[in-house]
Amino acid sequence: MDDDRPVALDEYPVHQAALSMKHHVSGDRNAYDRCIFHVFDHAGRALLIAGLGVYPNTGVIDAYATLRTGDRLHAVRASDALGDDRMRLEVGPLRITVDEPLRRFTLSCAADPADPDGLSFDLTWTGDFPALWEPHHLQRTGGRLTLEGRRFVQAGRCTGTITAGGERFEVTAGEWTGTRDRSWGVRPIPGEEPGRAAEARPEGFHWLWIPMRFDDRFVMVVAQEDADGYRTLNQAQLVRDGRRDVQLGWPRTEIAYRPGTRHPESAVVHLTDPTGKPLEIGVEILASSPLAVGAGYPPAGDWQHGTWQGRDWTDRRVYDLSDPAAHPLAGYGVTDHSARFTLDGRTGHGIFEHGSFGRHDPSGFADFTSTAR
Repeated sequence: MDDDRPVALDEYPVHQAALSMKHHVSGDRNAYDRCIFHVFDHAGRALLIAGLGVYPNTGVIDAYATLRTGDRLHAVRASDALGDDRMRLEVGPLRITVDEPLRRFTLSCAADPADPDGLSFDLTWTGDFPALWEPHHLQRTGGRLTLEGRRFVQAGRCTGTITAGGERFEVTAGEWTGTRDRSWGVRPIPGEEPGRAAEARPEGFHWLWIPMRFDDRFVMVVAQEDADGYRTLNQAQLVRDGRRDVQLGWPRTEIAYRPGTRHPESAVVHLTDPTGKPLEIGVEILASSPLAVGAGYPPAGDWQHGTWQGRDWTDRRVYDLSDPAAHPLAGYGVTDHSARFTLDGRTGHGIFEHGSFGRHDPSGFADFTSTAR
């Protein structure tokens, strides 16, 4: 392949560097460009997570989908060599089609003829509110920039069908909700020696990412804290179509954990409106999906994003989540929880993404072995 040849995207006036659009402006091997979609019902029966990522400096494109139903997690993962057509978001049986940018998408996973009970879906995801920028995300380890991400988030509705394990789910707009996150920048890919940065690993990390969709508004909360509770990332914002976004102060979250774990069962998010009036959002967890199981997020042991698996690699499997001890690394990663939210008499739905490992003084966690009492 001749790397000097232009690609189709070079025809459009979108360049921001004197490079073809198939080349990243940075030579960092950890450069990435990816998305994640959540589709879930309001009764907590099913939680689908699907995403696709491009890693231009390692030449990899991969995608995944997981479906949590009961104690079963159905997973499909696919990986391949990155081609020149960056507008073709397809790997193996998984495909994302941008029908209308920032508005409507088709998500699909083709059925496996050899496994009629395997995961497949055909969904239309439609945004109900404008996409919202999240804060510019920077993270350094031992003085080195290890994460720099630009992200936006959106909430909407979904229609279509999901099939797995002999069940067929009819996805309807009134009973299902969708959220999504689109990000790019630099993010660690497995396979690189940490060097001296290993000496600077944090004592603890606490993360909350909470998109909440109500009928007439979308509320987004992000909080990242160090072991001592020092906040390094913060957002609380309300979005309504046709109106200016409203900032909701400094979010504070009270989480009720299942005893002996760091698994949230409910929470209260405290916000403040521009007049100083306190706002409280109640959180009820419906279904949970650990991203380190099936979805390829660290510290997953069987597959992680951006790793070269060879050409045309596809993997399908079903995980049993009934015994947490069978997945010991899951507790050291982030878990996405579908949730029901209440605010001033309104009921909404969204994702309560939570990760807390190591020391976190505000939660009373002293080290990596600490759990709720």
